[in-house]
Amino acid sequence: MTTDVLSAVRDLLPTIAEAAAKVDETGRVSDQMIHELGKAGVFRLLQPKRYGGTESDPARFFDAVRMISGACGSTGWVTSVLGVHPWHLALFDDRAQSDVWERDNDTLVSSAYAPVGRLHPVEGGYRLSGEWHFSSGCDHAAWALLGAIVVGEEGRPLDFLTVLVPRSDYRIRDVWDVMGMRGTASNEISIVDCFVPEYRTKSNYETAHLRGAGQKVNRGPLYRLPFATIFTTAVASPGVGIVAGCYERYLANMRERVRLSLGGGKFVHDQFAQVAIARASSEIDAAILQLERNVRELWELALEGEELPMSMRLRARRDQVRATERAVEAMDLLFKSAGGHSLFRGNVIERAWRDVHAGSVHVANEAERALALFGQGAFGLPVEDNLV
Repeated sequence: MTTDVLSAVRDLLPTIAEAAAKVDETGRVSDQMIHELGKAGVFRLLQPKRYGGTESDPARFFDAVRMISGACGSTGWVTSVLGVHPWHLALFDDRAQSDVWERDNDTLVSSAYAPVGRLHPVEGGYRLSGEWHFSSGCDHAAWALLGAIVVGEEGRPLDFLTVLVPRSDYRIRDVWDVMGMRGTASNEISIVDCFVPEYRTKSNYETAHLRGAGQKVNRGPLYRLPFATIFTTAVASPGVGIVAGCYERYLANMRERVRLSLGGGKFVHDQFAQVAIARASSEIDAAILQLERNVRELWELALEGEELPMSMRLRARRDQVRATERAVEAMDLLFKSAGGHSLFRGNVIERAWRDVHAGSVHVANEAERALALFGQGAFGLPVEDNLV
């Protein structure tokens, strides 16, 4: 089944690449493309079998994301974030899963995890208000996963939750006008005093400790994996895919180019260009290999029902942020060595450069925070962070 999905994705790549300029120009991935990706089965790869999903090896999902990102960065990013949310929803109470998928298991969910919402406890749940930025692909989704803080007396924070909210309870404001990842339509979600039943909430502390109501009904190994590994790899994979795809186009475009300055001659004979592509390709390979290793080894432990060591979880976070740094470094090498031609708007290299840099500023790609956590663990210090 997973092989069929990846084959269907490969068949879509020419269409995705052809639409990339329009996606960048219009600021969104078309409804038709989201429909085609849904038909291909990408959004069901991490979805529970109980609700029509395939519960696949997560590495195959990230393979699909990288392929799509290589054809269009924005489409790859939207695919990754919308495609990872079925996995997170599977950790919620089964009533929440049923609310989303019982009538239509193709229903999509967006997110904005920053804890900017305010939850006030009431009978049976909470009253929620807030404004959330950067909900990628929210126009295609019927539900949203939103970060919020439970507020007690005198405004004191009591807990940090992720809440599930239907489209009827929030408003989307079209505010996305940025330099890179322009087609992700990562718009703003606004809520004024809506009710959230308790079963549609999930404690982030509980999630970080690999427990919750969802695992009682979704018992497969996929749902034993850490949120920090699955979600942050979903954030890093588009950038790696973008530069990997750009690298292939770079080689194809540059093979026949003749320099008009610096003595002329074919570009391929320039030793500095040769060194640049060697360095760039090495960074791309290193990023992919480390991401794949960490997901594979955690997956194998989950398959065996073994404990997932904190050292491996910290390593996965370390390598995830380093993968993004490597993608940026490789992209900069290609952009610089391509010369003035890479400056023109609409150029594949120019768009990839903007998209990689834009994706790198996501909070999950903050290198210093993740690397410091790894260092703490390596020194034997206690590590307390929900994103490990």
